[in-house]
This record gives sequence, structure tokens and C-alpha cells, in this order.
Amino acid sequence: MPSKKQPKEKIIRITLIRSAIGFSKEHKAAVRALGFKKLHQTVEHVDSPTLRGMLYKVAHLVVVEDK
Repeated sequence: MPSKKQPKEKIIRITLIRSAIGFSKEHKAAVRALGFKKLHQTVEHVDSPTLRGMLYKVAHLVVVEDK
């Protein structure tokens, strides 16, 4: 029986470039949920619709790169 290969998951690299101070609680919660603890920190996540929704909310605070 031939094995089915899973397609490789797309990884996204996200960098926090602006502080969430002065923005709403939802924006601060999204930044924290993305895993940021300090400015200019970079995190990597698997691309998903949930992740894209959080990035849409805080697009003015982050830089997104495809890996």
C-alpha cells in the first residue's frame, strides 16, 4: 500500500516592531497570544486561518515574513 505524504506545513516568521501600549485590550491579547514578550522578538508559527485573523488585527504592530 503506497504511503500518502503529508504536504509540508507553511511556516510564518513574525516580528513585533511596535509596542501594543496605547492600543485596545484585544490588540494586547493578540500580541500575547502570538507569543511575544518583548519588542523586536521574532516567533515562528504554522500558517492557519486563526493565526491570519490575529495577524490581521495587529498588522500595524508586526512584520510578517514567509519562511
